Amino acid sequence: MNLSESDKIRRASFGTNQLSFLDRFGIWLSRRAIIKQVGNRGELSVLELGCGYSARNLLTIEDRATKLVGVDFNLSTEVKNHPKFVPLEYPAVEALERLRGQKFDLIMIISVLEHLDNPVDILQSCRMLLNPRGVLLVNVPTWLGKIFLEFSAFRLGLSPKEEMDDHKMYYDKRDLWPVLVKSGFLPSNINMYYHKFHLNLFASVKVDSL
Repeated sequence: MNLSESDKIRRASFGTNQLSFLDRFGIWLSRRAIIKQVGNRGELSVLELGCGYSARNLLTIEDRATKLVGVDFNLSTEVKNHPKFVPLEYPAVEALERLRGQKFDLIMIISVLEHLDNPVDILQSCRMLLNPRGVLLVNVPTWLGKIFLEFSAFRLGLSPKEEMDDHKMYYDKRDLWPVLVKSGFLPSNINMYYHKFHLNLFASVKVDSL
């Protein structure tokens, strides 16, 4: 896999600077969706690509995990000192190469796929890292969400402009489904639904047990 242009350029994790109210609200909604998908499962080994400076999603489910691996360009001291946390301050491609051979029960790619030039390569690598009964959770902005995100960032200044400028793609179900299938996931194992007022698409994908 080649290092994407976005990985070469972006060296700051989301949340390094103070988050706006809209950003915090969006994170809260994502965390609710994650908790719903995790349910009562416990003793999980969890990986999140693009976990953000404070790894809010991972820490939301810390009581259900034995290990939390967070990948981003830079992580807070508090996160790195967490007893369950394994920090990997590398671009996604390099981090996945370092993790080769390990296995996880849960992998999360929350509001990250839209930044990638090579989503299929990343998803294929994630599939190889999942345990036979593992689950991949993906959250992406929709084409409707594009309108609101860009208006918030470019016109109102309520979201980081550089985040929107770094978006490579927006997704509806007809866009995300073929990307997941090309990555090796079976259609029967893919469940997708719209949330955040149809501004985001959430996918829960099981790995086949073969």
